[in-house]
Amino acid sequence: MSIWTELSPIAHRVEYVDAAGVPTRTLRAGNPDAEAVVFLHGTSGHLEAFARNIVAHSEFDVHAIDMLGHGYTGKPARPYEIADYVKHLLDYFDAVGVRAAHIVGESLGGWVGARAAVDHPERVLSLQLLCAGGTVANPEVMDRIRTSTKNAVATDDVELTRKRLRLLMASEENATEELVEVRHAIYHTPEFVANVDNLLSLQDMERRQRNLLRPEQLARITQPTLIVWGRQNPFGEVPEATRMHENIPGSRLELFEECGHWPQHEQAARYNPLSLEFLRKAAAA
Repeated sequence: MSIWTELSPIAHRVEYVDAAGVPTRTLRAGNPDAEAVVFLHGTSGHLEAFARNIVAHSEFDVHAIDMLGHGYTGKPARPYEIADYVKHLLDYFDAVGVRAAHIVGESLGGWVGARAAVDHPERVLSLQLLCAGGTVANPEVMDRIRTSTKNAVATDDVELTRKRLRLLMASEENATEELVEVRHAIYHTPEFVANVDNLLSLQDMERRQRNLLRPEQLARITQPTLIVWGRQNPFGEVPEATRMHENIPGSRLELFEECGHWPQHEQAARYNPLSLEFLRKAAAA
């Protein structure tokens, strides 16, 4: 099944929004009168990471965006830190009239969502952290992210993009050829090639350290929080998720077996009902 047949049961649109001067690609669907759910992808990712989740969440006002410097969104020529991503997210909220949203963040997206929840609690209704980054600085993992991404961007060999995407998954079949083609096309736009070091800037140890989410910051998250983690996550082991759960008051932790770094995609049939149960409860509260 392709991305577009996944989306075909409901009305949806892909458009560009001016977020304080940054053209931002967004996929919008669902009920515009309901509370907003905003999906945020990971490092070097794009909104197609949530193709298997949009229809299931369409009782809400659904937004999936390409984050700052990623996908087809604008790429200011500077290294990006977490505050830059948060500002872009809130600028997007303002541009589309979202006062506050439920944030679903995978990897880098979870890092950004958590920081938004800490620094701008009035804009975040609930938080989902899907294999979220931002609490550790592991040189081996950072090098794996940097090297695999730059190798895929530096040459037109689609096999390197395929390897980069398969790195995320416990089962290679979830790195579909359609996703490989989408990512390969993005990776080889001139704008992405020129900008790749900026979006990988958090793999620099000094910059990463000053952006990390510390336990005392996580303790300030008061929004309902769901943490979802794959036991085969190549970018973070289960103890990382456990510490996150312990540091965020009242959070819930769900561990997925036979799952890597994209639980929302790899195990959509399990993730979607779990997310909806959580969102409905948060919205009712």
